[in-house]
Amino acid sequence: MANEHSGIRKINLALQGGGAHGAFTWGVLDALLEDGRFDFEGVSGTSAGAMNAVCLAQGLMDDGRDGARTALNRFWSAVAESSPFKQGNEGGTMAPAMKLMLQWTDHLSPEQLNPFDLNPLRDIISEQIDFAALRQHSPVKLFIAATHANSGKLRIFQNAEMSVDALLASACLPTIHRSIMIDGEPYWDGGYSANPAVFPLFYQCTAADILLVLLTPLHYDETPESAQDIRLRLRELAFNSTFLREMRMFAHLRDQLGQSDRPRWLPRWLQRSRFEQRANDIRFHAITADDLLKTLPAESKLAVNLLFFERLRDSGRSHAQTWLTAHGNAIGRESSLNLAELFY
Repeated sequence: MANEHSGIRKINLALQGGGAHGAFTWGVLDALLEDGRFDFEGVSGTSAGAMNAVCLAQGLMDDGRDGARTALNRFWSAVAESSPFKQGNEGGTMAPAMKLMLQWTDHLSPEQLNPFDLNPLRDIISEQIDFAALRQHSPVKLFIAATHANSGKLRIFQNAEMSVDALLASACLPTIHRSIMIDGEPYWDGGYSANPAVFPLFYQCTAADILLVLLTPLHYDETPESAQDIRLRLRELAFNSTFLREMRMFAHLRDQLGQSDRPRWLPRWLQRSRFEQRANDIRFHAITADDLLKTLPAESKLAVNLLFFERLRDSGRSHAQTWLTAHGNAIGRESSLNLAELFY
């Protein structure tokens, strides 16, 4: 809980997925934790965003802010060390062997490529995250997105459902990994249905401030022309489409509430329903990685390289520190993000 007397304010976090680019979010969280002005009520995450969310919760549960910073560092370092291929450089290029394997994903199923279902990420998560403890004692509300493979429906895994499989489901790219089975049902990457889901932070949390950490550019400078670049752009647009629609809904709702012609002299609680009041009070903020990520090769999302992870972490810290200087005092007072300008 936030301590009003100490000046600490509660915020919610919405963390996008983006493979290796999730190390940028590691840096953002590290800077927020170091700053110390905010407590986190709810954290919604997809894919790499889900990994960051659960590491954050585990670390906070273990040893507060310092524990969270340690847990995030431990996770990303372990992912880098788990690569069976010779790693690339800090520029985000993939190892040649990894590129070759990905070429085969157009022709072979995950079962054919990996008949023994080896998954280093499962081992890392199982070793570092105490899911039984998180289900009972997580200091934050977790909302982890996955996509039901046979219907396309979004499933949000919350604290009581947290497990290794729930986290792996959120990051399951079906061309690379086998479907994750939970309660007899197959799940794929949450990015297909929410990247990330914002509505749980609206409906199930009380904090009025939502900080978006975005890894997909909201606008591209160039239109792709090659077949490969077009396919990559289509994939990015598909992963971002549900998030854009959800944010457009919030922007439209705020616009409609602003045009309400109800008598101003009525008491506030009579002017609006509880839902309308919540929508009116919600405040949005964002830290984006557009400038950096536009300069990286498309393949960098699949790079596994500690130097690259640390470069992204440092960029995330720098972006967060800039945001804290410019907008940190807006938390609890006003939005620092113009929804209509960005999402209409």
